[in-house]
Amino acid sequence: MTGATVWLTGLPSAGKTTLAHALAERLRTAGHRVEVLDGDETRTFLSAGLGFSRADRHTHVRRIGYVAELLARNGVLALVPVIAPYADSREAVRRRHQAQGTAYLEVHVAAPVEVCAQRDVKGLYARQAAGELSGLTGVDDPYERPEDPDLRIDSHRQTVSGSVAELAALLAERGLA
Repeated sequence: MTGATVWLTGLPSAGKTTLAHALAERLRTAGHRVEVLDGDETRTFLSAGLGFSRADRHTHVRRIGYVAELLARNGVLALVPVIAPYADSREAVRRRHQAQGTAYLEVHVAAPVEVCAQRDVKGLYARQAAGELSGLTGVDDPYERPEDPDLRIDSHRQTVSGSVAELAALLAERGLA
């Protein structure tokens, strides 16, 4: 079975994790080996002690990218819903995959910050508005939108099932699922 990394980047509450889990379910049903490496979960185990400085965020992204590459190299479809706000960090992960001959797809899960703030899945936007949180990606910390992703999903304009169908079509088109 062919492995690959599907990196889903976007603002907090854009829908990255929702799409990753829905795609994982669809792929598992079709018999694929799949793992979801959620940014928040992996931060607890792989990056405990790291903060949210640019350097710490870069380290966190590289660590997750390394694990995803190992999984992908061993026939697993690694779905990685991680903000990864900096283009150079995402590019470092892509280059490592390419150097190892491992497929890497970048998917931008796009939604305006106003929509993300309304969704506010984790209460981050409310905490930032109340002055309890600073450094929120896309609000008072940068998010570098991918210029040329393999796929851009406007998560505020389509259903989860429609988005998953687009993701599955991309994987099929690339011979990965």
